[in-house]
Amino acid sequence: MTDRSTAAGAAPRWLRAAIPAVLILVWLAVFGLGGASFGRLSDVVVNDQAQFLPASAEATEVNELQAEFRDADLIPAIVVVASDSTLDDAQTTAIDDLRESVLAVDGVVADESSPVIPSEDGEAAQFVASIATGDDATPSNEVVAEIRDVLEEHPIEGAESAVTGPAGFTADLAGAFSGIDGLLLAVALLAVFLILIVVYRSPLLPILVLLTSLTALCASVLIVVSLAAADILPISGQTQGILFILVIGAATDYALLYLARYQEALTVHERRWDATWAALKGAWEPIVASGGTVIVGLLILLASELTSNKILGPVAAIGIACSLLAALTLLPALLLWAGRVAFWPRRIRVGETRTGAAAIGDDPTQGRGLWAAVGRLVARRPRTVWIAATLVLAAMCLGLPQLKADGVPTSEFVLGTSQARDGQELLGEHFPAGSGTPAVIVGPEADLQAMADIALATDGVDTVTVLAEDSPAGQAAVTEDGIQAFGPPGTPAPEPTVVDGEVLLQATLDDPADSLEAEATVEQLRVALDEVGEDVLVGGSTAVALDTIDASLADRALIIPLVLAAILVILMLLLRSIVAPLLLIASVVLSFAAALGVSAWVFNGIFGFPGADPSVPLFAFVFLVALGVDYNIFLMTRVREESVAHGTRAGIVRGLRLTGGVITSAGLVLAATFAALGVLPILFLVQISFIVAFGVLLDTFLVRTLLVPALSYDLGRVIWQPSKLARGAR
Repeated sequence: MTDRSTAAGAAPRWLRAAIPAVLILVWLAVFGLGGASFGRLSDVVVNDQAQFLPASAEATEVNELQAEFRDADLIPAIVVVASDSTLDDAQTTAIDDLRESVLAVDGVVADESSPVIPSEDGEAAQFVASIATGDDATPSNEVVAEIRDVLEEHPIEGAESAVTGPAGFTADLAGAFSGIDGLLLAVALLAVFLILIVVYRSPLLPILVLLTSLTALCASVLIVVSLAAADILPISGQTQGILFILVIGAATDYALLYLARYQEALTVHERRWDATWAALKGAWEPIVASGGTVIVGLLILLASELTSNKILGPVAAIGIACSLLAALTLLPALLLWAGRVAFWPRRIRVGETRTGAAAIGDDPTQGRGLWAAVGRLVARRPRTVWIAATLVLAAMCLGLPQLKADGVPTSEFVLGTSQARDGQELLGEHFPAGSGTPAVIVGPEADLQAMADIALATDGVDTVTVLAEDSPAGQAAVTEDGIQAFGPPGTPAPEPTVVDGEVLLQATLDDPADSLEAEATVEQLRVALDEVGEDVLVGGSTAVALDTIDASLADRALIIPLVLAAILVILMLLLRSIVAPLLLIASVVLSFAAALGVSAWVFNGIFGFPGADPSVPLFAFVFLVALGVDYNIFLMTRVREESVAHGTRAGIVRGLRLTGGVITSAGLVLAATFAALGVLPILFLVQISFIVAFGVLLDTFLVRTLLVPALSYDLGRVIWQPSKLARGAR
């Protein structure tokens, strides 16, 4: 029967034509502006780990103090040349010439660079090329690329050379992120397109859904780039990759939920306008609730100590907000324009009973198809089903203690080939492994010798130098006997550089600067130097990594409980219940633990990863819990709607059958988009990719399909306590 009684149907024809036309034109303009902003992303992305430390971190304070000791902000690139035998005169001369060519590269600050330093075994030499950083400087990764070109153009016979150090690792990381605009988006969009083609068997629908998702992404990029350019919201390559995937996945999920409601409405309403309003009426609440839950979870990241975590929150929240707006405005306008043609070659007619509530009939346990069979299983053996599902998830959790998420060396950030990692290994074979990236100590001038003595007495410290004036190397060695000059015998010791009564010491470590051993040495240094005074600070690249890990661990302990509490409150308000939200939260947390447990087995036993960053479980938790609750919201809002009319147990089976197809499609889409992150050779993103994709599949096929419906069915109307629905007859 055709329903023409909606108030929206009374709108004049010109208005029914103008509203979708204006919406489409506005979004197309956003699409164009946002598309142009993609080209500006590389200009605003920052991949320096030190940029994202909390302001209170000791390494951050040292970084700020270092700037006062130097004329420019610098990042060191270490050029190392090594041979299998003692370097001869020709090779030594070639290395000197190589240094001159490197110092001539635009962006290298020659006055702040070091001379050639030979190794004790005579088989290698190194020098530091200091690269200027800052707003007006050439990006350090581009300078490193030019230095590496110089090395290729000036090969040294019988020796190998490489560029390593902080600048080298930053360049390799930037190179790994270089495929983020093209490859990542192409893989994600192709995966989504293929899934939609298989699910809907329509050539036009996938295009409309992907156009909605891409437009939401363009809007997000436009806003984020504008904020980053204004120095309001910095963005890293890591955050950029997550933004892309999150927007494509979330916007597609919301679009699929609306699409299911629109398809159902077309079987009831003859006019597309009436079907559109009916679909919006049924879809807006779960979509807004789901998106709002994710946004709240992401914004809680603002409470993080680590700036990179804090930044991800609003950036990703902007993406989700754009996804919500596009799914509730652009897609309805596009489908209103396309009408039933969007589903071609399938024909949807008024009165059709293959779709929606009419297809179920009075007895939800009867009927054909996969979801009818699942509904019968849940209704007939609910306790067996939810206990079995819980045991399966619990078994997966057994791998959780094996998850090594206490930090990994910087050299392991990039998977595959890394010249910086190869160069660091080469450096460690002939020099103290921490050469070129020393720990930095800043303290009072009066305590210079005391600080040096303590540093030299610390296990893991090889040598100590002080930044000095009128020194050929810009620094002088500090021994237990005092400051020694770098130069010929008899050269007078230079005076240390003093800024506001403080001096700067550099402690070269025995271990690679990014190693766990080096971090332990820095911790010992800090404890020992506290005896000199609390105003003695230790920084440098190793301290940056150490403080980053400490901040990540603190964030994990703070953010996870806050996210759980916030989502629980949202679910209680949405479902007007206490029991059901508690069950949903418990199920998603169990699913998250299971995903981590399986991931630990995979990371250790199959991929052989060296470990994981402490923020990996945190990000995985925020995404999995917030997005996993999405599917439960889609399910339980429909269950509540059906329970009001048919009773709780019948409503559970009806809700499961009505949402089964769309939620499964949404889960497959979201898992595929997060799996696309794995194409980037970044350890952090590959791990996030696997955990979230696997966890989403668990939520889609086990938690939402079996565990939640079966447990809810077993408990019955008590799940709606303390609302009036809990006092119903069924």
